Amino acid sequence: MTIKEAKEMDMVDYLSSLGHNPERISGHHYWYSSPLHDERTPSFKINRKMNKWKDWGTGESGNIIDFGIRFYQCNISDFLKKLDGPGQSVIRHKIESSRYSPEDDTKNRIKVTEVKNISSLPLFRYLQGRRIPTAIAARYLKEIVYELNDKKYYALGFKNDSGGYELRNEYIKAASSPKDSTFIDNGAKDVAVFEGFFNFLSYLVIHHNQPLPERNYLILNSTSFFEKELPKMIAHGHAFMYLDNDNTGNKFTQKALETDRQKFSDERPLYKKYDDLNHWLMQIKPPLQQRAQQNKL
Repeated sequence: MTIKEAKEMDMVDYLSSLGHNPERISGHHYWYSSPLHDERTPSFKINRKMNKWKDWGTGESGNIIDFGIRFYQCNISDFLKKLDGPGQSVIRHKIESSRYSPEDDTKNRIKVTEVKNISSLPLFRYLQGRRIPTAIAARYLKEIVYELNDKKYYALGFKNDSGGYELRNEYIKAASSPKDSTFIDNGAKDVAVFEGFFNFLSYLVIHHNQPLPERNYLILNSTSFFEKELPKMIAHGHAFMYLDNDNTGNKFTQKALETDRQKFSDERPLYKKYDDLNHWLMQIKPPLQQRAQQNKL
């Protein structure tokens, strides 16, 4: 896809394909909880007439190219490749003249139609790229077939405590309703806390060939659930925090430490030079595999 073709894509429809739907519509202005950071009050606006966005929470703004680069943390070339991926189609921008109808919310909502064991080759390849062995993934993930805007898609699904799913494949980062965190109770006194399920799975991979520490697992699925889940963390003897190395991760790790420095510990020094635990795993896993093979020789 060319830059010109990408800019012709309707941003409202594109965000809908990612699982982000407006919380409020006023004329040409569509307001969202920002896809770029966690927040409770919608501050991300698309002017559908201009096909431009502005995030009032950060002051950032631009067109769909600017959004894609920021959302995926990639360059222009990589974003255009994602737009050429399966399940993507060019929805040309047009001036929005029709009025909003409550039926739009239903139409634009992700509807899970099938939950099954992982079987699609692209999903296995995606797991391989994230350095997650199939045997570990199969214990916690399913292949989710879902409908959005009358089209069918599939993705890896991680179930939350309210029955919704975090949805991931090479091209999308979305979730089905209801959105919630995931608590895995192993009857342990301590808990390990992660922002997303790929970091949780990475933790299991790291301990794959050694005894796992006796811990429960709390996957927030969004740091917006931190406050809600804080009492659960406090109820444990110790909480090991494996949050991301970004401003949001810094904020909530610091909040945990200020709550109780004896109970909470920041585990991020393990991967301090990387975005998160999975990013670290993706960088160090090949050398570890090579060393293991050398040890067998």
